Amino acid sequence: MTQMMNEHTAKAFDDDLQELTRKVAEMGGLAEREIADSIQALTRRDIALAKRVVATDPTIDALQQEIEDKAVLTIARRQPMAVDLREIVAALRVSNDLERIGDLAKNIGKRVGALEGDFYPSKLLRGVEHMASLVLGQLKQVLDAYAARDLQSALAVWKGDEQIDAMCTSLFRELLTYMMEDPRNITFCIHLMFCAKNIERMGDHATNIAETVHYMVEGRPIADPRPKGDTTAFASAVVS
Repeated sequence: MTQMMNEHTAKAFDDDLQELTRKVAEMGGLAEREIADSIQALTRRDIALAKRVVATDPTIDALQQEIEDKAVLTIARRQPMAVDLREIVAALRVSNDLERIGDLAKNIGKRVGALEGDFYPSKLLRGVEHMASLVLGQLKQVLDAYAARDLQSALAVWKGDEQIDAMCTSLFRELLTYMMEDPRNITFCIHLMFCAKNIERMGDHATNIAETVHYMVEGRPIADPRPKGDTTAFASAVVS
């Protein structure tokens, strides 16, 4: 009888973990779509798509709350320890990062309607698109690493954050040049700076998830300092 009860408890706990993993995967898919749609809305000045991005955010928020509620309930019921507890903590951490990514995509969507005028240089927009594409690839990879408990793949994402930082810094310098050349470009460039910084922060959250995977698998945080690219004082001042 005791063995049957233990097996039932173990299966119930596995079911709880699978539900958490499924909800995180669903949330991750929505966050990926929000990133892609927000950038498309920005580069095409698609107001309708931008509004859909903003409207999607409450769904991500609701999923994050569901994950938190389920995690707390599972801890209370099962009283997990060691790796089992780390699995639940990891789901909480990942869902929090995904919720923040959704907020950042929403912020980009809100700025689309504020972009006015004819100044819309394709070179700058290609830079934003390229940076977002890199972040989206990092997010997809790290979510796959989380699902597969693939530490090496997660560490590759962690090491790649420096490249995103460097791209952001380069884009900020180009935008500053455009603003100095013609004051009429300032409003557009400031909006694009905020969008670029939002994308860079998405990359930071993907890196956070990579660190969570390491914690979940190894039971300890990454000892090395996070690799960061150069960030200008001007960039920090504008977006602070």
